[in-house]
Amino acid sequence: MSRDPLTLDMFTPYAVPTPHAPLPGALAFSAVLRGLLSEAIKASPLSREEIAARMSVLTGQEITLHMINAWTAESREGWRFPLEFAPAFEVATETHSITAWLADVRGGKLLVGRDAINAELGRLERMRDEAARRIKQLKRTVGDE
Repeated sequence: MSRDPLTLDMFTPYAVPTPHAPLPGALAFSAVLRGLLSEAIKASPLSREEIAARMSVLTGQEITLHMINAWTAESREGWRFPLEFAPAFEVATETHSITAWLADVRGGKLLVGRDAINAELGRLERMRDEAARRIKQLKRTVGDE
């Protein structure tokens, strides 16, 4: 099985997220976004109608089944999924797939809940360890150790 070079392995310690190259056409993601929307809808226990209704409640705007179908249909190229609806869509479908994908495109990684806290703890522990190493080094320099 060949590996997608744009997909990072979260278990590889040296895999540093990098943004997609800003080459002409490299950031045209219509098909990818339609696929993400479709996958989230398929994985959701809610029907498309229920997702539309939930999004309508969350945004205070009418979102219809027709709109959801148009955003996901390859044949409806003229219809674009509005970014302002992404949070409501993710809440309705119980996913973070759009936000995670967007972070990946821009060279980041989405961390949610405990993962975000654990990452911050790791960062602070690295800072602490580096400070302790530097303190020890300075004490050696002045002869206090």
